[in-house]
Amino acid sequence: MENTSLALRIAKILYDKKAQDISVLHVGHLTVITDYMVIASGRSSLQVKALADDVDDALAEQGVALRAREGQGEGRWIVLDYGTVLVHIFHPEDRQFYHLERLWEDGQNRIPLPFEEEEQRPGTES
Repeated sequence: MENTSLALRIAKILYDKKAQDISVLHVGHLTVITDYMVIASGRSSLQVKALADDVDDALAEQGVALRAREGQGEGRWIVLDYGTVLVHIFHPEDRQFYHLERLWEDGQNRIPLPFEEEEQRPGTES
């Protein structure tokens, strides 16, 4: 699966499972750690854990191997490492505190999400 497609697939899984404030950033030109970061929030620690499990289960079914998982115990900030894509799922308070977008967004590297465009279409003025 191509890197951009994988990042967008992860964002869609999170969206379908009711994650909040989903962002996909292309960071390959800013770091050697990964090419993309998917950042999302759950409403509670329980939902953060469930979202991480849902992403991992869906990608495992497609043959995408998880390299590492951190933060599962507390469910405040879980990181899923798929090599070219890092997934950060936060509890809202932790997301506000760490504000990863501030660190990794350069003003031109946010990837538009197809489901955001669909949500905006009905309310768009002509």
